[in-house]
Amino acid sequence: MISEINFQNDCLLKDLFDLQRASYLVEAELINFFEIPPLKESMEDLIESGETFLGYFEDGVLVGAISYTIEGKEVTICRMVVHPNHFRKGIAQKLLTYVEKNHSDLPIFKVSTGKENSPAKNLYFKNGFQLTEDIEVVPGLFISHFEKRKEGSL
Repeated sequence: MISEINFQNDCLLKDLFDLQRASYLVEAELINFFEIPPLKESMEDLIESGETFLGYFEDGVLVGAISYTIEGKEVTICRMVVHPNHFRKGIAQKLLTYVEKNHSDLPIFKVSTGKENSPAKNLYFKNGFQLTEDIEVVPGLFISHFEKRKEGSL
């Protein structure tokens, strides 16, 4: 089941915080960079992110989440996390599909991930995202930026 995460629920907020750390530690290992901002943020930083968070629940347990922002006609996917014990179950796909379907009126979707994060990149390619650029954000660390535009959009 997918539903919005209510930050007023302290237990759910802690579950999200812990889930995010577990998931981003795997990405940190993949890209060999352990200073990923979500790994360094506090619970308060998470609350104040300004992002909308959706959780994927199995038997009432949060096992995946996606966050995004909307600015103008663009949806920017900010975070995609799945607990390592639940990798390869299609959870990230379901979360991505849910956001796209619920914002189908918006023509542009953007997302970024570490250049060496092949599982994430494969997910975005499979869903019609195109690589727009790789940017070196700190020496030796490249971030891949992706975009998906609906036909007829700029």
